[in-house]
Amino acid sequence: MAYEDELPTKLRMERARVKKTQAQVAAETGLTAAAICHYENGEMVPTLQSLRALADFYCTTIDYLVGR
Repeated sequence: MAYEDELPTKLRMERARVKKTQAQVAAETGLTAAAICHYENGEMVPTLQSLRALADFYCTTIDYLVGR
């Protein structure tokens, strides 16, 4: 599975694991709810800064999120 395919799946799984809405994740990471939605749907690729914020929020690594 390619990075572009795996990242959206991992982001959705992690958000479900912590039982948060996209709006809640956005508020707690400083990202927008629209960006979270686009990342989870594979419509946009997050910047390194955004990936770092998401990995920190989910208490995981960027490597895990991108399937490395």
